[in-house]
Amino acid sequence: MSNIVGGDGRTHINSRLMRESLQNKDVLSNTDSERDLQIFPDVSLVSIGGQSIFDRGKDAILPLVAELVEIKKDRSVKMVIGVGGGTRVRHTISIAADLGLPVGGMAQLVGAMEELNAILLNTLLAPHGSMPMQRDHFWDLPLYFDAGITPIAISVPPYHFWEPPPAEGHLPTHGSDFGLFQLADVLGMKQAIFVKDEDGLYDKDPKKHKSAKKFGRITLADLMTQFPQDNILDQELFHAWKNAKNLKRIVIVNGLVPGQLTRALKGEDVGTVIVKEAARG
Repeated sequence: MSNIVGGDGRTHINSRLMRESLQNKDVLSNTDSERDLQIFPDVSLVSIGGQSIFDRGKDAILPLVAELVEIKKDRSVKMVIGVGGGTRVRHTISIAADLGLPVGGMAQLVGAMEELNAILLNTLLAPHGSMPMQRDHFWDLPLYFDAGITPIAISVPPYHFWEPPPAEGHLPTHGSDFGLFQLADVLGMKQAIFVKDEDGLYDKDPKKHKSAKKFGRITLADLMTQFPQDNILDQELFHAWKNAKNLKRIVIVNGLVPGQLTRALKGEDVGTVIVKEAARG
């Protein structure tokens, strides 16, 4: 039972943070740890790109859905699917910027666009066990997994009006890739797999440069020393990952190539594999 402590005109509960300012650097450093409790260490997060997959229509979506259906037959494979909004997001943000909406207002609009793709994907996967998952239902995940239901979540983080002002430009900094990374790290998932329309991460945009070279397997520390100017993932993701504790593996695969997602979920090195090996800090 916690002890109640007084003596300075205030009431405290006896703990190592008692009477301490939570802004004090020494206090903050004493709370640090190498790793949090991993809530879902056997679960993979699968992010399906909006522009790279959904915007291509049935030629890209249906083969990927067929692969997901086959994957789901193995009940030992647990995954949460996240979806991006694609071109509709870009169009909406463009109009919002023309109207002079604040960044926080734009951030709130993005989630509404992504919900459309979540419903679309669920329509195709529902006969095989899936459902759109609202943000306040994350603690229902064990029930979904036990029932063989694959939850489908939107990707953009729910900062909404609280989206921090960007350092440059007038667009929300925290995008879909960052939001799903944050989800995977907070819930202690074993890996995050980003399904795009390229075979992985390149040193420059392969759509524009034939000489682009793909990264195979690389550590986060090494990648940050040769960071691509045109990145297939949100830049904010990598900056946050440097200080994150739990997620150790990110995989980028080509959703237009059948089998790559299946192999990644089995733990194989396919596409680009980025691992975080160095200690935090």
